[in-house]
Amino acid sequence: MKKIFGMIASGLFAGVSVATAQADEMTAWRLFVSDHSEPKVTAVDAVKREVIDTFQVKAPAALYRSSSGAAVFAVQRDGNVVSTISTGIAFDDHGDHRDLDVEAPRLTGAEIAGGYPVHFVEHHGQFAVFFDKEGAARIFGERDALNGKATSREVSSGAPHHGVAVAFGGHDLVSVPDLQEPSNLPVGIGVLDRVGAELGTVAECPDLHGEAASGNILAFACSTGLLVVTYGKVAPEIRHLPYADGLPDGKATTLLGGRGLQYFLGNYGPDKVVLIDPTAEADAFRLVELATRRVHFAVDPVRARFAYVFTEDGQLHQLDVVRGEMLASLKLTDPYSMDGPWSDSRPRVAVAGDNIVVTDPLQSKLHLVDAASFTKAVEIAVEGRPFTIVAVGGSGQTHEGKETHAHHHGDGQIYKGYFEDSQISDRPLSDYAGDWQSVYPYLQDGTLDPVWMHKAENGETSAEHYKAYYEAGYRTDVERITIEDGTVTFYRAGKASAGRYAYDGYEILTYEKGNRGVRFIFRKTGGDSDAPQFIQFSDHKIAPEKADHYHLYWGDDRAELLKELSNWPTYYPASLSAGDIVAEMLAH
Repeated sequence: MKKIFGMIASGLFAGVSVATAQADEMTAWRLFVSDHSEPKVTAVDAVKREVIDTFQVKAPAALYRSSSGAAVFAVQRDGNVVSTISTGIAFDDHGDHRDLDVEAPRLTGAEIAGGYPVHFVEHHGQFAVFFDKEGAARIFGERDALNGKATSREVSSGAPHHGVAVAFGGHDLVSVPDLQEPSNLPVGIGVLDRVGAELGTVAECPDLHGEAASGNILAFACSTGLLVVTYGKVAPEIRHLPYADGLPDGKATTLLGGRGLQYFLGNYGPDKVVLIDPTAEADAFRLVELATRRVHFAVDPVRARFAYVFTEDGQLHQLDVVRGEMLASLKLTDPYSMDGPWSDSRPRVAVAGDNIVVTDPLQSKLHLVDAASFTKAVEIAVEGRPFTIVAVGGSGQTHEGKETHAHHHGDGQIYKGYFEDSQISDRPLSDYAGDWQSVYPYLQDGTLDPVWMHKAENGETSAEHYKAYYEAGYRTDVERITIEDGTVTFYRAGKASAGRYAYDGYEILTYEKGNRGVRFIFRKTGGDSDAPQFIQFSDHKIAPEKADHYHLYWGDDRAELLKELSNWPTYYPASLSAGDIVAEMLAH
């Protein structure tokens, strides 16, 4: 096992804007807690340490939060429905800082109904809930759910079973039932395109149970090891990561994905957890022994090095996932024996900013633990038997004048097209140096579909309309471009055409919405005859800076090119995978 897991860039807050005179810093954290016996969800202000509201649902629920924190979903197996709660916390990322809007939480009215919902999975903004009694999943977006709409599409596995589905780029990953005995756990994962056609063969995964994502990697737990899923050029790539021969008998059936560090944390037998490096070729699994049986565990999204395990003796343990050892233990509750039915009420763990929160169903309270000192902080009373818990929140700026606020966002507003002429500077061709790939093939094969769904959740039209708009914009037969030492090489179906280019100034364009763009123009000074006379770059930057992606216009008439606004072939570094590109686009 590598001693340090691969790092993923992450950060909850990017600093304070220079416009501090018009902005106040604010921190808000909310806890959403289901009751073990009653059909209700309680919202708690973790900063003020008081109950905000209680929401009646149809049956006792398991809770899941969206990655944005804007929604919590109450999955009610016995109620045959998933209900949507707006958390009332919303962030707007502006690059150099983010804004925070806080309002009252509420049930939105959006419900996804079906027979016995259990596994609920979010991947890149798409939510899939699997209905065991139907053998089908319904997939939907956050924006519709927050707006009270229950719009979804259905994916069938072929037979009722205890299954799972994940929307993965332009494809769906769906568990394959044991057709001889559907009551058994699934036997593998199938890959479907968006019309439901099967692609390739089933990836075998006996006794499939448990899934999670960490960074750009998705994993499913099997009795033989893990299925590790990554984005491929055409379809998802799936490989089997087998358990090492030296491991004792056992398997993981629950997985959590690391945040900030790329790893997976799973259960392994009743008194162990396992740390998994999905990129390792050998020694990928590290077992951590526990003194007593495990009740629940959680990863820390803020302090990436740590995870927490609660055991039946009432202790919370701090796990260093890099060293693979427990650093501290803290007695919080009376014992909660793991003898008896699995469905008995037992504590659950969540992380809320600077606090770790543990539910205590038998004492009707929440225990807050200071994450920095790993000491008890406070208790919050919650009526009933508080059971599953999720936390949403963070820090951001609040503004009194949102109308004028938009023009004080520095680089974030430059990206959106709001800047002064004095901020523009000439740029060299070296800003665009590198090996670049067109994103058009990813649009064609459906890989970018999560991007259109995300835009629809936050925009004013449908995912289909966004896809059609970008289809016209991205369309090109130049699949690759390389730029080095003043030479630009275009590749069409593998055939190269190159030209040498010199800087020819920039032009400012004003668009219908009132925002603006800058085209940095280069003129051909030599090279192949079929290389264009002019190339014009637009990359949302207006001064010398290395491009992370760009839109490129090319042709033989400089003035006519400036009129082209509907077709803007777009290029990202060739080193990025399809999943990396999806993640980059979702960030904007």
